[in-house]
Amino acid sequence: MTYLDYGALQQAPLQTDPYDYLIVENFVKPEKFAEAMADFPDVPGPGSHPPSELNISGRFRALLDELQDEAFRKAIEEKFKIDLTGRPTMYTVRGFLRKNDGSIHTDSETKIITVLLYLNDNWSVDGGRLRILRSGTDLEDYVAEVPPSNGTLLVFRRSDNSWHGHKPFEGQRRVVQMNWVLDEDVVNREQRRHSVSTRFKKLKNFFTGRAA
Repeated sequence: MTYLDYGALQQAPLQTDPYDYLIVENFVKPEKFAEAMADFPDVPGPGSHPPSELNISGRFRALLDELQDEAFRKAIEEKFKIDLTGRPTMYTVRGFLRKNDGSIHTDSETKIITVLLYLNDNWSVDGGRLRILRSGTDLEDYVAEVPPSNGTLLVFRRSDNSWHGHKPFEGQRRVVQMNWVLDEDVVNREQRRHSVSTRFKKLKNFFTGRAA
């Protein structure tokens, strides 16, 4: 079963201003979106959560498996003219934003390519829409704004000027983040850090009576 529209990815132009990125709306096929989201896991709060700490199953598991498939890697290699052979990947799942999330930043130097797959229904608010920025100082100086909805895909090459951020939003905002990184040490370190955070939030929810 194919959830991802590789034809749309192939046709999407690679943008190079101010850095290399591409946007594909409806990368998750519209006829498959609802069924995959029916199996979206419960997350214990804001922040990034490694799949190993969540109940990943069913059709959402199938969607993640497809992202990890060789076909997706080859499609990204072709678009960005990059060889990712031997580069490990790491994944996190987010379900909620805090008001202080989204400040302008570039990703860490350990990351090579960042993939964001947005998994919300139609998005009507201004906040939470990631912007491709020209600088690290002005959120209004942007070249593109990405709707975090309906299976929209954003992929960009990490660089010293790959600035991005969004206006504040608090509430549910579902996204899968995937990165090709330099080596397995990066994966182990980052997944361990996120795992500790997720377990702490689960424990906090348990003692406060909040459902996961």
